[in-house]
Amino acid sequence: MGHIEELFSFDEKYKCTVVGTDEAGRGPAAGGVFASAVYFPPKTEKLLSELAVLNDSKQLSPKKRESIYDIIKNETINATVCIEVEEIEKINILNSSLKAMRLACNKVIEQLNAEKLIVLVDGNKLIKEFKYPQKYIIKGDSKSASIAAASILAKVTRDRYMLELDEKYPQYGWAKNAGYLTKAHLDAIDKYGLTEFHRPSFLKKHFEKQLSLF
Repeated sequence: MGHIEELFSFDEKYKCTVVGTDEAGRGPAAGGVFASAVYFPPKTEKLLSELAVLNDSKQLSPKKRESIYDIIKNETINATVCIEVEEIEKINILNSSLKAMRLACNKVIEQLNAEKLIVLVDGNKLIKEFKYPQKYIIKGDSKSASIAAASILAKVTRDRYMLELDEKYPQYGWAKNAGYLTKAHLDAIDKYGLTEFHRPSFLKKHFEKQLSLF
């Protein structure tokens, strides 16, 4: 059994409608956090062939992620939601990630006529204030087809969003670092300050360290 068959078999063992969800952007210090939810209709050999490279988005090159993004978008029922920096700063990044997952899942479930379903959540936390059955799956993006697909949608959508922000603020290198705190990104913050797309709470330690140098 190939990896793509293993991913679908994982979901099929629940013997009900499965929606998978994953997020992208918890770690960076700039930009919103994105979450996607995906439901696969009954699989076909054609779909298995088209999605042969499907895996955890972190295991795939940007080119491979892009190559299957449209297939996932077109062949599944899916939704992607962004929680922007202003809300991240109010409710923290974990709550923002879980909220984005909840909203994305709700959008998908609303389109399904499912008598019995389960939501598979990547990671080790359950979605808060969620009325549907759910189960968290540690490293689910390498085990479940629906979570892996959600990880691709969230990652590609966020990467495209960071490219747009990079055009507005090219000095921070967001096209390359996606908002993560590389040395070049930190140097740019020290030189140019913060933008409205930075998460100040993620930079407290950096600024404390800078102050300690004086």
